[in-house]
Amino acid sequence: MLNGVINVYKEKGFTSHDVVAKMRGIFRQKKIGHTGTLDPDAEGVLPVCLGSATKLCDILTDRTKSYEAVLLLGVETDTQDAGGTVLSVREVTCTEEDLLHAVHSFEGSYDQIPPMYSALKVNGQKLCDLARKGIEVERKPRTVRISEIRIKEISFPWVKMEVECSKGTYIRTLCYDIGKKLSCGGCMERLVRTRSGQFSAADAHRLAELQEAADRGEPGRYMIPVDDCLREYRTAHAMPEADRFLWNGNPVKEELFLPGDRSAGNVYRVYDSRNSFIGLYQLSAGGLFRAEKLFIGTGRE
Repeated sequence: MLNGVINVYKEKGFTSHDVVAKMRGIFRQKKIGHTGTLDPDAEGVLPVCLGSATKLCDILTDRTKSYEAVLLLGVETDTQDAGGTVLSVREVTCTEEDLLHAVHSFEGSYDQIPPMYSALKVNGQKLCDLARKGIEVERKPRTVRISEIRIKEISFPWVKMEVECSKGTYIRTLCYDIGKKLSCGGCMERLVRTRSGQFSAADAHRLAELQEAADRGEPGRYMIPVDDCLREYRTAHAMPEADRFLWNGNPVKEELFLPGDRSAGNVYRVYDSRNSFIGLYQLSAGGLFRAEKLFIGTGRE
């Protein structure tokens, strides 16, 4: 079984689930998961975890994202993007100054109401399934954070912008909210995820590339080791006496590690004496390394 992360470039027309299904066929293994849904009409970065690296999915999903989006002002749709049914068309009379003021007002934290056409569940049912039946239910606002919005081009009614934001942010809802603030309506015409955490679109690989590598007998060609995806954590290297404890997932005394700059309460990437990555461990106030997330067997010898 392959263990690691592949930075996939999801193309238009595929759901994130489609990408996972195709990769299961390419790599001939079931244990595969993605790290953040992209709508079928969107494209861009989709880190995919294989094997034991699926334990990384929640960590990678939590990281900040960057998008390049095209906002179409004056048009509202039921899906909040250009692929939906048009609900209203209005004249766009705002100035560039009005636009800039409206856009930048969303920077920082704001409460965003998830769209009906989304995979979120209410009482066990996906919102999108309800929406297709013509049922609309109340959705609770969720606090998201927009770190920065950079306007790249204004050509009314189109606005091209780059957005850096927290997980769980719907860019099409942001486009809708901007249009609402400008009193003309708006929807998202195009979306590309350019970055997800440390993964960028420039380094991503399309499904055809992955298939070609597998056909050449190099299925792991584009695989990124698990520990390379956790570089924000400092390292702790064990002495041989600690190996049997680490391999069994047991707590290990700090004195069985090579000296280092460490503080209680912090989480570390822990390696055994052979430099094999074991997992993430937290150092307790009592001087014990305790396992937070184990990846035994996913490291490099």
